[in-house]
Amino acid sequence: MIMNVVSVLVFAVVAGAGFVLTMATGSPTWVAGGVVLAVLAAMSPRVARQWERAVVLRLGRFIGLQGPGLFWVIPFVDVVARSIDQRMITTGFAAEQTLTSDTVPVNVDAVLFWVVHDPEKAALEVQNYAAAVSWAAQTGLRDIIGRTSLADLLRGREKIEHDLQTLIDQRSTPWGITVQAVEMRDIVIPSSLQDAMSREAQASREKQARIILGEAEVEIAKSFETAAKAYQNNPTALHLRAMNMLYEGLKEKGALMIVPSTAVESMGLGGMIGMAALQQSRLAGGDKTPPAE
Repeated sequence: MIMNVVSVLVFAVVAGAGFVLTMATGSPTWVAGGVVLAVLAAMSPRVARQWERAVVLRLGRFIGLQGPGLFWVIPFVDVVARSIDQRMITTGFAAEQTLTSDTVPVNVDAVLFWVVHDPEKAALEVQNYAAAVSWAAQTGLRDIIGRTSLADLLRGREKIEHDLQTLIDQRSTPWGITVQAVEMRDIVIPSSLQDAMSREAQASREKQARIILGEAEVEIAKSFETAAKAYQNNPTALHLRAMNMLYEGLKEKGALMIVPSTAVESMGLGGMIGMAALQQSRLAGGDKTPPAE
């Protein structure tokens, strides 16, 4: 409720009328009567903002809601008990050192978005509807946390927010209040538990890396097995592969490789070793011309 210009205008008009009558009749009683009537008349008009609903009681009994805009009351008979704000209201609440179902203490901060859809119930059914909503949200949050494990609390925020909204809405609906949404802002767990969870996550990643490495080794072993079966009945291919491996090793600068003499005789490695040595010497001398085949 706000002060309004209508009351001022009514007071000025009635008081002015009393003054005019006094001037006309010469009786000062008109001035006194005019002032009294002006005060009473100025108490009658009230103004409610667009988002407000005024709860009017007549001799202690509820007679209705007034507003928005200008409305009139009977002085000393009607009382505007309170005004109900019907805009969206946000309320922050928290649950500190609350144990989860697996006995882990957590601190949770959340925000509640709610609106008064029935101003009459909000005025008549609960003493302080804003405080009642705040306490209902806090107790509901503690109840939800006590029935949820830490892992579900960290992973399933959307489900917890939905369950909490439903729980608070059930408690506040008889008060004429509707909960629009609940959002959890932060979940704080003990620092010692954070370190333990970090080590657990690191161990899990190392385990996964070892599993991937083991799977790669299995695939490589299967490839070698397939290659061995291909070389088993084809000695020429095996010799060519051995010569290629030896050549790749020898062409590296400064590489040294020891092979048995039987390999030199059976695979003709003498010529290949000489070609590799010649190639290295030519590269060392700056000659980029490829060797003749």
